[in-house]
Amino acid sequence: MTAPQQQFSRRAVLGTAAAGVAAGLGAGLTGGRALAVDGAAPALGTQQYAFHGPHQAGIVEPQQAKVQLAAFDLAPTAGRQGLRELMRHWSAAAERLTRGEAIPGSEDFVAADAGPCALTVTFGFGASLFDRTGLTASRPAALTPLPAFPEDALDPARSDGDLWVQIGADDALVVFHAHRALLRAAAGLATQRWQMSGFSRSPGATAKPLTTRNLMGQLDGTNNPRPGAKDFDGKVFATGPDWFAGGSYLVQRRIRMLLDNWDNLPTDRQERVIGRRKQDGAPLSGGTEHTPADLTAQHPDGTLAIPADAHIRIAAPAANGGAAMLRRGFSYADGTGPDGRPDAGLLFLAFQADPAHGFVPVQRRLARGDSLSRFLRHEASGLYAVPPGAPEGGYVGQQLLEG
Repeated sequence: MTAPQQQFSRRAVLGTAAAGVAAGLGAGLTGGRALAVDGAAPALGTQQYAFHGPHQAGIVEPQQAKVQLAAFDLAPTAGRQGLRELMRHWSAAAERLTRGEAIPGSEDFVAADAGPCALTVTFGFGASLFDRTGLTASRPAALTPLPAFPEDALDPARSDGDLWVQIGADDALVVFHAHRALLRAAAGLATQRWQMSGFSRSPGATAKPLTTRNLMGQLDGTNNPRPGAKDFDGKVFATGPDWFAGGSYLVQRRIRMLLDNWDNLPTDRQERVIGRRKQDGAPLSGGTEHTPADLTAQHPDGTLAIPADAHIRIAAPAANGGAAMLRRGFSYADGTGPDGRPDAGLLFLAFQADPAHGFVPVQRRLARGDSLSRFLRHEASGLYAVPPGAPEGGYVGQQLLEG
């Protein structure tokens, strides 16, 4: 790594991220790329984020172009010792891969010609993992099953899991290579339960950084909490138990968008469902994309400028007791479903300090009154405790497994 590249770290440079419109859609940190100290963007492929630190990478970093999400179930005979071995192997592999280095003895040359490409590898623990390893007493209190929501159509085979992994990078081969490395390291210790692939806008695809669009064509990244903003850490990172201080809770939902139904709506109807203009993302109350929505604004005839059931109104923190979360979702497109319609939508990811005061109240309200809900189908779900980052020379989860 050259001297200028050494200026980058995920703690020193967070970028000018834009993020998800609201909890029903998610999105996240897609609007900007990290900048060097002199203001120049790093060359494609050279962006690097440190694996070690107080928080795991892949939470506050600018969103990458590609992601691989996967869940694993611990082998029945692995126990706590097997989990300890797995997390050591996985952490060591992730550290090397995020530096753009090969893993000794297992190089397949798939990503041999690429640099780090903004690779991040993030690990989470499901509630079931604590029972399997005799650590039930150490399970965080907030790591409890999410409640059932109206019209959920969840597939158990693509939900939950003992261990959760997020691999993000700006190059698809780098993501594939890292996923294969983790699969090899898990042999005999854990088996993959499910995997999902997602994408976002590629760096350099627009002349300047812009809020990304989701598969409905809406700008999806306006009102997310921003790193460095007041109370950001309090909304995103947990304070305990001790081993988990600095960690975060992650809600993942696979949300299929009923795109054929959506596309049949005229643009003005779509805008009323969301509460924003489709072309520029401005709220229907007026202004530009980043103008705060005026939920009291009315048309001359007395009707609300932003309809009572508009997505941005129902999901607004002011309407949900201030509930907020850091959304970092990716689009997915997996061909055609059994119903003959596009199997496409959003891999919704939301990091938060406490899901009982973040995702759950917002989703309950969305399920009751959001006009967007009739164009969405929640097909998979999971809640995971994402431990704090690993110290230099350590591994993710070390304080739980050895402390």
